[in-house]
Parts: sequence; structure tokens; C-alpha cells
Amino acid sequence: MPVAANALAPLPLNPLALRLGHLGLLPFVLGALLVWLVGGRDAAAHAWISFALSAYAALILSFLGGIYWGLGFSRPQDGSALPFIWGVMPSLGAWIALVMPAYAGLVLHGVMLIACYLVDRRLYPALGAAAWLTLRFRLSAVAALCCFLAAAGS
Repeated sequence: MPVAANALAPLPLNPLALRLGHLGLLPFVLGALLVWLVGGRDAAAHAWISFALSAYAALILSFLGGIYWGLGFSRPQDGSALPFIWGVMPSLGAWIALVMPAYAGLVLHGVMLIACYLVDRRLYPALGAAAWLTLRFRLSAVAALCCFLAAAGS
């Protein structure tokens, strides 16, 4: 998608944000690992771990939607409602996934992480955030994979 003619300068990568983004994968990796390690040994712990991972995925999806609100606020001259409308969709979907059984909700979380990335590929360039797409791909791929693996172990 071509960058809009009135787009501002691209948003640069922040080294601290890069490190924090990668650290944000730890709950995904640890959660998926624990789902499989605990397995059938302790049903209560297994359910708690699965829910904790699902809740974390829901928080991350809400965060991803919130990025659009920030980008929309930073570019008021565009006057587009799209960042604000799309920005609430990940939270709504994550909420639905959170109240589902873990084996289904975690799959939905994984699908939503991929869908958010695909939307980002289309919208980030016009909002000046194209430089973040490589990081977004890596984080989304690992997070979605962890959700799918945890769902398989639930």
C-alpha cells in the first residue's frame, strides 16, 4: 500500500522498545511450556496456567489495538476514523477468546495475533510505522505459535 502523501516522517525504531518487545514474549513461551510440562499431572494448575496465558494474550491484543489509537492521535491532520475503529477490534475479539475454554480461546488468540499483523502490514506504512513491521512479524509469529502449542496441550 503506498504511503499517503500527507504522511509525517517515519517513526524510528526505539532500542528499548525492541528489547521490551522481545521480553514480552517470555510469558508466551513460559506459558506454552508450562501447559505441556504440567499436562495431566495437576488439573487445577493446568487450568490456571492455560487461563493465565490466555489472559496475557488478551492483554497483548488490547495493547496492539491501542497502538492504533496512539498513531491516530499523533496524526490528527489525516482525520481518519480507521485507526480508532480498528483499534477496538483486537480487544473485543480477545475478550471473546478469554471467556472460551482454553483449547479454543488460545487458538482464537493465535489467529487474532496473525490477523493483527496482516492489518498492520496494510496500515502501518500509511501511519508512518512501517519500520516496526519486522519486529511485529517476529513477535506475532512467536506469540501465535505459543498460543497454538498451548491450545494443543490444553
